[in-house]
Amino acid sequence: MLAGLAVVITTVLSAVRTTVLPRGVPSRLSRFVFVLVRWAFRLRVGRAPTYDVRDRVYANYGPFALLFLLQSWLLLVYGGFVLAQWAAEPTRGLGDAFRMSGSSLFTLGFDAPQGMLSSGLAFVEASIGLLLVTLLISFLPAIYGSFSRREAMVAKLEVRAGTPPTGFELLTRAWRLERFDRLTTTWGEMEMWFVDIEETHTSFSVLVFFRSPQPDHSWITAAGAVLDSAAFLTAVLDVPRDIEAELCIRSGYLALRRIADFFMISYSPDPRPEDPISITRDEWDAVVDGLADTGLPVRADRDQAWRDWAGWRVNYDRPLIALGMLVQAPYAPWSTDRSLIDFRLPPLIMRKPTR
Repeated sequence: MLAGLAVVITTVLSAVRTTVLPRGVPSRLSRFVFVLVRWAFRLRVGRAPTYDVRDRVYANYGPFALLFLLQSWLLLVYGGFVLAQWAAEPTRGLGDAFRMSGSSLFTLGFDAPQGMLSSGLAFVEASIGLLLVTLLISFLPAIYGSFSRREAMVAKLEVRAGTPPTGFELLTRAWRLERFDRLTTTWGEMEMWFVDIEETHTSFSVLVFFRSPQPDHSWITAAGAVLDSAAFLTAVLDVPRDIEAELCIRSGYLALRRIADFFMISYSPDPRPEDPISITRDEWDAVVDGLADTGLPVRADRDQAWRDWAGWRVNYDRPLIALGMLVQAPYAPWSTDRSLIDFRLPPLIMRKPTR
């Protein structure tokens, strides 16, 4: 009986941590289910020749894994109470315990317990079954509300930064449309967006894998474009200092790091400005030349501007690229157009992340 009740308690705790607890506390069971389903989807995708094929397959991953998680909770509770009912009434046999547990969990009522202990277990199991279904029903609106807020900003960014979004396009469009002085408002909006995704994508981690309605959109590529553009404005352009842009960068890299923490993605928590990044000086120079050709004022000291810009980028470079690989995000310059050699999928069994 103790073994069965231990399974039930572990399962209920996993459900509460996943759907109710308002903080990003990983559940071993939930992680195991999500990673297991992901490996199944990877086998399904195989060596898909095009991104469109991979996108169509992975679009089902988040919803399918969430429903599979509910089934896992129900099956584990079912099995746990089978063992408990069998221990409560050993004379009835395992088959009767199997029927009793199913009748109680799904509130079918075709089998009635005989003893006091067995009756108590049946009542508890019925209440847990209803609780799990209720949790999922209340969980879904919260998920889709957060998803809608996230995607509204991603769609809005397409107008400002193009498809795929780039920091270069965000700055040059604002300059050409004579809205450069209004970018302060954009940084404030994006700061709040980063705060929102940090909270929602760790509390409801399945949201990380919910793909945008448009195949070429992604929250991770949008994040990269915004952070790069704010870093360019802060470190490269010869314009008055914009504190909102700096706050946006800090909000963004903290959000990406905390989501990376949840998925045990390693990074340096206190990088030095001179640490290597995935962007080369030649790539950076080409973008700066483009900004200058557009008419934007660029700082005269390019070497110092590069050091300042790289000092911002190093804070989010690895989490950005790793999360893009994790979610199989669409192509975008300086985020999903490059990869990490040492990247690994989260393991089936949780371990403390190393940095």
